Amino acid sequence: MSDGSERALRRGWTTGACAAAAARAAATALFTGRFPDPVSIRLPGGQAPAFPVALRASGPGWARAGIVKDAGDDPDVTHGALVIAEVKPGLAGSGISFHAGEGVGTVTRPGLPLAVGEPAINPGPRAMIRAAVEAAAGEASQPSPLDLAITIAIPGGEALAAKTMNGRLGILGGLSILGTTGVVIPYSCSSWIHSIHSGIDVARAAGLEHIAAATGGTSERAVQRLYELPEVALIDMGDFAGALLKYLRRHPVPRLTLAGGVGKLAKLAQGALDLHSQRSRLDGAELARLLADLKAPDGVLATARGAESVGEVMSALTVDLRLALARAIAERAREVALATLAGGTAVDVAIFDREGALLGRAGA
Repeated sequence: MSDGSERALRRGWTTGACAAAAARAAATALFTGRFPDPVSIRLPGGQAPAFPVALRASGPGWARAGIVKDAGDDPDVTHGALVIAEVKPGLAGSGISFHAGEGVGTVTRPGLPLAVGEPAINPGPRAMIRAAVEAAAGEASQPSPLDLAITIAIPGGEALAAKTMNGRLGILGGLSILGTTGVVIPYSCSSWIHSIHSGIDVARAAGLEHIAAATGGTSERAVQRLYELPEVALIDMGDFAGALLKYLRRHPVPRLTLAGGVGKLAKLAQGALDLHSQRSRLDGAELARLLADLKAPDGVLATARGAESVGEVMSALTVDLRLALARAIAERAREVALATLAGGTAVDVAIFDREGALLGRAGA
């Protein structure tokens, strides 16, 4: 019950927005000898945030500025990181070029929206950075078109990247500069969903015919062993079954295995596409009907009707009934996945216990 103390979650700014703000401050200093502080940029949605400049340095033919990323109330791994842009003149006719500095990764696999060998500064942030330095140039009456070399760095970014899925995507040496809108919406998990989409793109570009998406680390390791899949075939789906399946509907692969524990896949079997405990709940009555079809005793059915998790029910089942329930959940989860995909991809579902042992399977 609310006590009136709740507050709206505070939005923040993406690494792309911070890089654009840093680039505008550095470009202004390069053109005029003065760093604006705060520095404002215009985002694609029309917002015009102002950023305090946390680092400034310049010398003959170059200028560097840094912005501390504020992700608002989102648990973003890069919250508090210093995003630095260095701007210097480029070769005549080279236009605006982008380079990876310390802590920014390099693309090493095809399938991403950047060529192999390019710095992992996504197209959206590149457009924001380009617009920011062009605005600075316009204010300083600089001739166009601009020939500038822009290097983006995030000190400590390589260590932060180890907490992301960049390595699996073939982005090595650091973080990606992300963000299409420039705005971080708390708990939207946009970076996770972006990684799911990118993982599918990379697997497709590698020509893989079979990928596996898992809800967690135990099920991922188990399904990799089960099918002897390469790492590039593994998608860390987490709770975002809907994000995975809807993207695959538009970008199909020949075969998909969904892997997870019985609890999350039971919610998928009941039609939930977001499996997070705060955004979907187990339907105990539906679980009881499924158990009734399996001839479970009345006491078990009563437990299921009031259960908030499948685990509460599994512990009350015989081994045979436990395995039968896992198979039935796998079958229904597969039906939901197939309906969401709307054709084009063969699907099987594998349910594992907490130790990684196979409990139930459908479609294999």
